[in-house]
Amino acid sequence: MTSSRRLALVVAVGVALDQITKSWAVNALDDGRIIDVVWTLRFALGFNSGFAFSQGQGLGPFIGAAAVVVAILIARAMVTAQHRWSAFGLALILSGALGNVADRVFRGDGWLHGKVVDFIDFQWFPVFNVADSCITIGAVLLLVGLFGEQRALKRNEEGLA
Repeated sequence: MTSSRRLALVVAVGVALDQITKSWAVNALDDGRIIDVVWTLRFALGFNSGFAFSQGQGLGPFIGAAAVVVAILIARAMVTAQHRWSAFGLALILSGALGNVADRVFRGDGWLHGKVVDFIDFQWFPVFNVADSCITIGAVLLLVGLFGEQRALKRNEEGLA
């Protein structure tokens, strides 16, 4: 198992990076400014009241409440994960979920009526943020960890047979 302190640090760093970059984006891009970075990558400010890829617009309060429940379940799974990669993957997923929930709580006119700040734009992929990146990378690590757990179980079963 992985240290709870390390996992908490991963979550805290992920949330902090997400919120710092979103604050930068809101301040630097609020007048419609677009920053071309490289190739098709640019920074362009957007707000999302829905969920992935701007689906479910207007469902912010429901999505926010569901995200809080899911975050609690992820935190529980994270501290009981049997494989290091699974634990770190869940920590990244949790940091992304908390970063986006923070937007819904603090960037709106009412409880969970806020919009998630998106600003990373490849122009051929939906606009996203650091929290979304944490969720995606965390999902990959979780899959690697689950695959590792499955292989370990199979080896143990073969050793016992």
